[in-house]
Amino acid sequence: MNENERVQQDYVQEIIDLLRSSEDIEKLQEKLEEYHANDIASALPLLEEDERKLLYNALENERLGEVMEYAEHGYLYLEEMSSERAAVILSEMEPDDAVDLLKEANPEKKTIWLSKMSLKDRNELQILAAYDESFIGSRMTTNFVFLDKRLNIREAMRSLIDQAAEHDNISKVYVVNEDGSYYGAVDLKELIIARKETNLDDITETGYPFVYADEKIEDCLERIKGYAENSIPVLGENSIILGVITAQDVLEVYDDEMGEDYARLGGLTAEEDLNEPLIDSVKKRLPWLVILLFLGLVVSTVVGLFETVVAQLTIIMAFQSLILDMSGNVGTQSLAVTIRVLMDERLTGKQKMSLVAKEMGVGGLNGLVIGLFSLVGIGAYLYFFKHQPAHIAIAISSCIGFSLMLSMVISSLVGTVTPIFFKKVGVDPAAASGPLITTINDLVGVVSYYGLTWILLLEILKISG
Repeated sequence: MNENERVQQDYVQEIIDLLRSSEDIEKLQEKLEEYHANDIASALPLLEEDERKLLYNALENERLGEVMEYAEHGYLYLEEMSSERAAVILSEMEPDDAVDLLKEANPEKKTIWLSKMSLKDRNELQILAAYDESFIGSRMTTNFVFLDKRLNIREAMRSLIDQAAEHDNISKVYVVNEDGSYYGAVDLKELIIARKETNLDDITETGYPFVYADEKIEDCLERIKGYAENSIPVLGENSIILGVITAQDVLEVYDDEMGEDYARLGGLTAEEDLNEPLIDSVKKRLPWLVILLFLGLVVSTVVGLFETVVAQLTIIMAFQSLILDMSGNVGTQSLAVTIRVLMDERLTGKQKMSLVAKEMGVGGLNGLVIGLFSLVGIGAYLYFFKHQPAHIAIAISSCIGFSLMLSMVISSLVGTVTPIFFKKVGVDPAAASGPLITTINDLVGVVSYYGLTWILLLEILKISG
């Protein structure tokens, strides 16, 4: 545990002790203002229900809404409040965070909470909730400020102040045309230092980037990240600004995407957590395991085709796992690199071919080094410990070393080409590649090893025993 984690744990414990010892609600409220909302949210699971209710009473709605934005499974805590209070808290939250919370909540509770919200807030949340989670519109927030490009600086500042009462995301101000369509953006700093008589149009950055609400997250994530802006506008039909996606939103999207890819690489259909029911975890894992069972039978069948090779040279069985493990490791490395690179939607066909060539080169060079180590190490092992004649020990270790190099080159190729192919046909490469690569590489390793053993040792060198 690093120093920052220890400090945060101390803060969380201080909050817990404060709630369990304080009797004056006003002093409690004053003390809680000293802590970050994230630390308060971290304390929630460690409190008893009556202690949490004391906390709810001590915090104002706006502050409690901020805490709920950080809370994991925040809907559970809203259910401990009155429906009226829960509705108010949802209204105080960032709209995109409130929508995420509502999606996890009990449908009956969600309906009640929405019914007690103002029409404006309810419509805002329902618009965001209408977007599928794979689209960027599902991640945007409506917390932004916009100005008419026809205003001068004096008028723009007055409008900004009026909007800032409801929207605090003002570091970047967006500018719209007469018809409300997106025109550009301007930094708050530029707005502040500009002369009052200057027209807003004169200091607006018209080339400021934007995305569309119906773009898929995976298609524009790299583009958003490349601009490194605090927020980017999200446009709808007729280029009307529907919301913005902030740097924090991008970070959360990246975390979710990487978590999902990590889960899929392990053969799962989605991320799991400790609170997930047993049957749900089984449903996520079982489909891939069934597929891999049949693929494993294919590998076993191929191994069976080489029974005569094993019967004539039984010692080669001892090194089968070495070949399979190394080819699997190399294939997985190439797979991880390729999936990471494929996140860039601007990747050209030439760049993809270059990636394939590079990975094969890396696999080949690594295979050469590992093969030489195997030649020396396994040769010495067979000669000194298994008392094989020198020429047989060298022949077998050479075959193993060459098999390692060949299987590592092929596994690099498979680990790179497979996710590229799945991406091309519209299948998530992370979901389809992980467990499949392992089984394919087992097949590659088996065929390479036993095939070379049969050709080099039995047919050419006539070694048996």
